[in-house]
Amino acid sequence: MATNKTLELAGVLNALAGTHGLEAVGAANAWAGTKGLELVGALNHKAGTTGLALAGVCNKLAGTKGLEAVGALNFLNGTY
Repeated sequence: MATNKTLELAGVLNALAGTHGLEAVGAANAWAGTKGLELVGALNHKAGTTGLALAGVCNKLAGTKGLEAVGALNFLNGTY
């Protein structure tokens, strides 16, 4: 069962990717222009980094520091 945070992450990633109804990993791959990567791998690819954890890579993408993953992506999407 998906948690609210998981659903919220999927929602913001779908908004950033211009997709609808994908799970977070699918939306992350669509946004990053990749296929078959794990969620964090796709986001690291998008950010041009390797090895960052979820919150770290989301903050890198958003140009923020110290936010949770969903908060950073909402900031990037203009909905924070």
